[in-house]
Amino acid sequence: MLDSIKSLAKQYAADSIATRRHLHANPELSFHEYKTARYVAEQLKALGLTPQEGVANTGVVALIEGTKAPSGRVVGLRADMDALPILEANNVPYKSTVDGVMHACGHDVHTASLLGTARILNVLRDQFEGTVKLVFQPAEEKAPGGASLMIKDGVLENPAPGSMLGQHVAPNIPVGKIGFREGMYMASTDELYLTVKGKGGHGAMPDQLIDPVLIASHIIVSLQQIISRNRKPANPSVLSFGRFIADGVTNVIPNEVTIQGTFRCMDEEWREDGLRRMQKMAEGIAEAMGARCEFEVVRGYPYLKNHPELTRRTRAAAVDYMGESNVVDLDLWMAGEDFAFYSQVVDSCFYRLGTRNEARGIVSGVHTPTFDIDEAALETGPGLMAWLALQELAKSE
Repeated sequence: MLDSIKSLAKQYAADSIATRRHLHANPELSFHEYKTARYVAEQLKALGLTPQEGVANTGVVALIEGTKAPSGRVVGLRADMDALPILEANNVPYKSTVDGVMHACGHDVHTASLLGTARILNVLRDQFEGTVKLVFQPAEEKAPGGASLMIKDGVLENPAPGSMLGQHVAPNIPVGKIGFREGMYMASTDELYLTVKGKGGHGAMPDQLIDPVLIASHIIVSLQQIISRNRKPANPSVLSFGRFIADGVTNVIPNEVTIQGTFRCMDEEWREDGLRRMQKMAEGIAEAMGARCEFEVVRGYPYLKNHPELTRRTRAAAVDYMGESNVVDLDLWMAGEDFAFYSQVVDSCFYRLGTRNEARGIVSGVHTPTFDIDEAALETGPGLMAWLALQELAKSE
């Protein structure tokens, strides 16, 4: 089976690359993946599959059922489809044709890879037992996240996957290598919006004012102390503020200051406690200094946990497919991913697909206007995912 999958992955690599280039040239933003969804559905229908369209509006789901023998096992494979509001700076034949929209996070690769996996598994369906559930998901990049909406629409039911696998491009890992991590891997993501309201006026007469700039500064420093003094050592956390607007001038203090930041952690209990503490402190400092603070939290994704036993099995299967030297261990990553919603419901494994090629200058990170991949990953990705899915279906009880 392994040799057959590798042969098919090589045979379909050109198709996977062509698919990726089509998607890259025609990106669509979160919750607007209408053309992408139609394209995916057409590709699946061409394989003789019957895709379910319109899941969470622009999601697509399809089943590939093995015919070797009856089996109730189901494994889910997920790819996300949305792009980012970034103007592409690459000069390539498949450059984005949509001004200000770009596949800068590799979701074109994920979708093309899963379609390649579908091609491989469709050929081999008389050689395996069980069902592979293909999940093409919208809106990973935008809250509340397409994963949460697809779950609400029943993507984890009828049939219910016993496990979920997902992959993500890794521009820091050389092409031809794969990365895994057991347990906690990626952080929860919450957005913080603070407005500190005081009384502005002439900068030379601070005694007659309630200075929101000073008060907001106290709040930012104090909130950082909540993280450093209250979190447990085993719970990594990040609190960062990237926007602070005090729209005055040298001698004019404004009436209010707006602040925007992000809070990320890897423990749901601490997440709730930390948010509660931050709101209480921010409002309390403002009140004590004669001002008022409005504290809004836009809830993002939960933290992503890779089921240990599933990840160990998957990693071992990847070693069989790739070789020990091509399977690497991953560090904690404080970025967020809505695949985390699946990981909170069903045993899940989210791994990284190497796409870096320093010799060719393919080194840019995700979410940058020069992000690109070594397309040799589109032979590795589909074949490996097909192999991992079949190994999971074939595992002993």
